[in-house]
Amino acid sequence: MTAVTDHTDHADQPGDDDTRKKDPGGENAHKEEPGRETGRQAGREIGREIVRKEKGDSGRGSTEAGSGSDPRSGGADAADATDAADVVGGWDDGLIARRVSATAEGQVRPVREAVVDNRPPVVAPLAYDGPLRSRLDALRELVGLSRTRLDSRTLAEAGQVLDEAAARRRLSGQHTVVAIAGATGSGKSQLFNALAGVAISETGVRRPTTAAPIACSWSDGAAGLIDRLGIPGRLRRRPLQSAEAEAQLRGLVLVDLPDHDSAAVQHREHVDRILALVDAVIWVVDPEKYADAVLHERYLRPMAGHAEVTFVVLNQVDRLPGDAADQVLDDLRRLLDEDGIALGEYGEPGATVLALSALTGDGIGELREVLGHFVAGRGAAARRISADVDAAAVRLWPVYANRRQAGLSEEARDEFADRLADAVGATAAGEAAERAWRRNANRACGTPWLRLWRWYQDRREPATGRLSVRAYDDEEATARQRVEQAVRTVAEQATDGLPAPWAQAVREAAVRGSQGLSEALDELAVRAGAPVGRPPRPGWWPAAVLAQAAMTVLQVVGGLWLLAQVIGFMSPNLGVPVLLMVIGIVGGPGVEWACGLAASGPARRYGAEAERRLREAAAGCGRARVLDPVAGELLRYREVREQFLRVSGVTVSAG
Repeated sequence: MTAVTDHTDHADQPGDDDTRKKDPGGENAHKEEPGRETGRQAGREIGREIVRKEKGDSGRGSTEAGSGSDPRSGGADAADATDAADVVGGWDDGLIARRVSATAEGQVRPVREAVVDNRPPVVAPLAYDGPLRSRLDALRELVGLSRTRLDSRTLAEAGQVLDEAAARRRLSGQHTVVAIAGATGSGKSQLFNALAGVAISETGVRRPTTAAPIACSWSDGAAGLIDRLGIPGRLRRRPLQSAEAEAQLRGLVLVDLPDHDSAAVQHREHVDRILALVDAVIWVVDPEKYADAVLHERYLRPMAGHAEVTFVVLNQVDRLPGDAADQVLDDLRRLLDEDGIALGEYGEPGATVLALSALTGDGIGELREVLGHFVAGRGAAARRISADVDAAAVRLWPVYANRRQAGLSEEARDEFADRLADAVGATAAGEAAERAWRRNANRACGTPWLRLWRWYQDRREPATGRLSVRAYDDEEATARQRVEQAVRTVAEQATDGLPAPWAQAVREAAVRGSQGLSEALDELAVRAGAPVGRPPRPGWWPAAVLAQAAMTVLQVVGGLWLLAQVIGFMSPNLGVPVLLMVIGIVGGPGVEWACGLAASGPARRYGAEAERRLREAAAGCGRARVLDPVAGELLRYREVREQFLRVSGVTVSAG
């Protein structure tokens, strides 16, 4: 619904000023315009008539006005129309008004009302450049990969930056939202009014004066941006209609915030909420509070990375005598430098620092010019989002930046496999396999008398009681301790230099994998150890067995020959039978000794093969249960670290 602002006392009209100068009593004016007072009243009626028409009145007011006129109402109507034009011709506060104009003859000629298009203006959304889009995509990947490893509070700020970047991107890219913030009594509302050219925000000695944020837009199409700030329609204004100001600040949306040091908690909440949403901030300080610790510690220092979208204005310089303003301004620059805020001097990017007086207007023109160039660049929103990403990266640095190269080296992997092999007894199993091979060789190639003696010894030993149950339990406990120690060692080596959250994730993966590892290794030791039964025999074993049998035959033949000679069955001849017996007796152990030498190499290889199989089985079990989960966590960390470097703006090579 449209309305007309009822400004009934426009004393700044040129015609009135000239009349008052020439005729203070107002008599000449009445002579020249006999129906002026009546015309003023009629002008008010015209304004009310327009309002009634907009409310859907059936035109009754206009009929009544026509019936109440008299023949002298021609001149009065002209004066009324002139006053009505004065009334609706001023700043309209963003509302639709109608105008009337008078002809040279003094007759009223209504101006045709412009057709109002209620459709919202089409505005182009904000477009981010390639590097910023890449950083936002990397931050989104970073948050997605880290959700299961980091708590939600750690990722809350990064998620908020992504949400705000997406929300801002959908809104107008032709407008720049700038907030004016400051302490109580700094004169920020006065500066707001000076930039708008009209008294919009209330000023006065009462504190706090500004209770709610007020928005002023220099062009259409900013409704979505102001809606995002949560500013209702009754607190939205338009500046004084000026072609020069509109051209200079076109696209600017200026927001006057409550005092950041207000005693009202709601006011401070308004400030903190809107400061997180605007594209730029003008901090207004005065000579008394420019060094306020609350301002620097709570706002300026944490926002040091947003220097390119920050203005710091020293207001009320008219209160400083001589060169005191320059001294205060220099001290303000020093404090900003200590806060870590880069100053935009000598063509370098950074914060803009100015001195002005909103009361006298000194310096307002310079601020307008700087703001005009700033808004015309259409880059404040992207710079604000980029600074927000930088701030999020700085806060995430402790959870993604490692002190040294993280990961498992081949040496650490081999050491872990050796520890598991020792725990499962791979070396002992290899030695046992080698002894078994030698024993089998001795049984196959040894003398029959020696094999008979060994068989007799085996029969005499009891079948049970060879191994102590207590010794077996101790050995099993020792093996478990070795496995646990191996897992702890490899976890510490893998987490060396990692940030605490990712180190914890790696350790948890290692602990999960170690559960049941000892039992799995025992089963593997049974399956992958030496094969059940006798070890395989080489090709020369039949010849050795045949030679040993021949030696035995020689012994038997020589013995029987001697026995036959003793009983007189054969003629005495000790040489040949004794020689045969000596050959058999000496040759048998000789063949056994030679077979032992020949079997040493195959026995060692057999034992080494058994040890290798058990080592590989233990290493495979440890790799599947411990090393692979640990490597998976390390790979995830390397991925998120690569994304974090992209978020930080560091170029990462493909390798």
